Amino acid sequence: MRYASRVVAPLNDETVLSLRSGDKVLISGVIFTGRDAAHRRMAESIAENRPLPFDVRGQIIYYVGPSPTPPGRVCGSAGPTTSGRMDPYTPLLLDLGLKGMIGKGKRSPEVIESMKKNRAVYFGAVGGAAVLISKCINRMETVAWPELGPEAVFRMRVEDLPVVVLVDSFGDDLYSDGPAGFRRSG
Repeated sequence: MRYASRVVAPLNDETVLSLRSGDKVLISGVIFTGRDAAHRRMAESIAENRPLPFDVRGQIIYYVGPSPTPPGRVCGSAGPTTSGRMDPYTPLLLDLGLKGMIGKGKRSPEVIESMKKNRAVYFGAVGGAAVLISKCINRMETVAWPELGPEAVFRMRVEDLPVVVLVDSFGDDLYSDGPAGFRRSG
């Protein structure tokens, strides 16, 4: 597979605006992880005026719960989880400056509208390729809520993590627009 773009995380508006739905991208740099429980705790922190465990401005959150780390590896399998479970919390984080998310599955219309408003991008990682994805992770450390186990927030340094832009900052959605390219008129 040929990749059209290489990006370095954290992201800026110029990079986000250059990406289009369907683009194949390799991400390098620092990203953070967070699933349901971590997103719920972040929302609670915001509601209670407590600081988040990391500054979300410009960051990418990967919806993943890494499996236990085997000997000699940085982390275990690291495949994406279904992104829709984070949709209730996502607009709040986008309003605070989050620029990217990595997961799988469709996003709600509210999330897509918030992405357009806040210039953000949603990347898809390949489900079922968790072991291969983990080989792109060269450092990982716990940032917050270690008691959540794999749902804790981790900081990951990645190199050439392969993703596809599923929804761009203009609201173009590969889940909606992509199938039209394969339809034949009768």
